[in-house]
Amino acid sequence: MSKHNIPPTQNNPAGVALRPATTKSDLMARSQKIAYADILLSLLVWTVAISVTAVFLWISVDIVWHGAGQLSWEFLTKEPEEAGRQGGIASILVSTALLLSVCLVVAVPLGLGTAILLAEFTVLNNWFGRLVRRSLDMLASVPSIVFGLFGNAFFCVTLGLGFSILSGGLTLACMVLPILIRSVEEGLRSVPHEYRLGAASLGLSRTTTLVNLLLPAAFPSLAAGLILGIGRAIAETAALMYTSGYVERMPESLLDSGRTLSLHIYSLSMNVSGGDSSAYASVVVLMILLLVTNGAAIWIGEHWLHSRIEN
Repeated sequence: MSKHNIPPTQNNPAGVALRPATTKSDLMARSQKIAYADILLSLLVWTVAISVTAVFLWISVDIVWHGAGQLSWEFLTKEPEEAGRQGGIASILVSTALLLSVCLVVAVPLGLGTAILLAEFTVLNNWFGRLVRRSLDMLASVPSIVFGLFGNAFFCVTLGLGFSILSGGLTLACMVLPILIRSVEEGLRSVPHEYRLGAASLGLSRTTTLVNLLLPAAFPSLAAGLILGIGRAIAETAALMYTSGYVERMPESLLDSGRTLSLHIYSLSMNVSGGDSSAYASVVVLMILLLVTNGAAIWIGEHWLHSRIEN
């Protein structure tokens, strides 16, 4: 019915055709569509979750099935022999631990300091802050091989450190810093501003507020950044080929070359015939090491958080 066929009234002076009211059947049909959409979305989410979990379990079971039988105390304490086919991974474990220690000792203080500067002492839309954030985002997406070439040119050649654990650890720190800084910065910015106002009203200094209030509140982001950084550092191969070297012997100092677990696994799988069993066992050790380091990072953070709250 057109609007000309409806006589003007007091409530409808223009004589425009009014839309009929929504009926009960229309409401039921609409709610039924919403219910079907919810069911479809739930099925999709559960399918993705189950698929990811199944792939993870498949890989884990395959690695443990082939590698657990090779694990022994001698495998962990003996030196590699015959290019890794025989013997153990003692020197490999020491080199991995030293590289990870250098990386964390350098990256954690620098990452925390930079994140605090960006979150607490720099305006969000300040040109300096925008420049640093864009630079960090670009660095986070740079391939690891580029970090390796940079580490070789700067740490190994320019600074004269050569192929050494120190060069590899510093290169890994450069790779970890963008992830750590951005995670901690976002965690600090997510803390409600009322926390800062309340601390200021009590006369607390900015340092006291930061250490006792803001950092404990941002602990989940700090832990996530540490876990992601440790995972990337401990599993890195390409960057370390050009910085820490490929030597299997036991390192005597940070200036000695050393082979990490990830490089050892790569070498056994790609370059050494008959090294698959040792490679699988090394992968199991690497997975255990990842679980231990991540668990230790979470435990230390939670212990520090509880001590801050109690004090």
